[in-house]
Amino acid sequence: MSASLPSTSPFPFPRFYNFPPFFSRQPTLQTHHSQLRKWSTLILNYCRHHRIFKLSLIDALDTELLYNKSLDKRMGIGEVREVVEFMRKEGRAEWAGEGGKGVGGNEVWIWWRNPEEWASLFYEWVDDTAQKHTVLTLYELTESEATISQEFHGMDPDLLQKALSILVKRGKAQVFGQEDQQGVKFF
Repeated sequence: MSASLPSTSPFPFPRFYNFPPFFSRQPTLQTHHSQLRKWSTLILNYCRHHRIFKLSLIDALDTELLYNKSLDKRMGIGEVREVVEFMRKEGRAEWAGEGGKGVGGNEVWIWWRNPEEWASLFYEWVDDTAQKHTVLTLYELTESEATISQEFHGMDPDLLQKALSILVKRGKAQVFGQEDQQGVKFF
């Protein structure tokens, strides 16, 4: 597993990001579908590069992700929600919040790795490092200065819980302790 910390280098935007029509909804079905795929890939790659797990759509409207200052072009909230819905149907996004508010929501999980993929990575790491039957705190896994695996450093706590709950359901882990001092034991 390679280390992956939030990158301090600028995100390498693809060439189509500088094409003005990319920021306008395309009228033909085939072209629009291609546009949705490209936006989906761009959002996934951008979030992975910056280790963004949960995206606030309103806040993102003014970021370089959705606003190309050199073109003075930006995505509108309706178009962004349409892209997120496309990503959700592809299994690469999930509406966050109470019951996954759906298209009207503001926060969205961006699954550049979905919870199942994170669960598999955790278990692979546990196996590779002989950590089975060892108790680790959730803080140790994601936040300590000596984070055991840089792959998990800074992981969103809710995503960590989702991944660990998958391992619990599979009988490969047990989470215990109080909310602010939880630990996990892998089997």
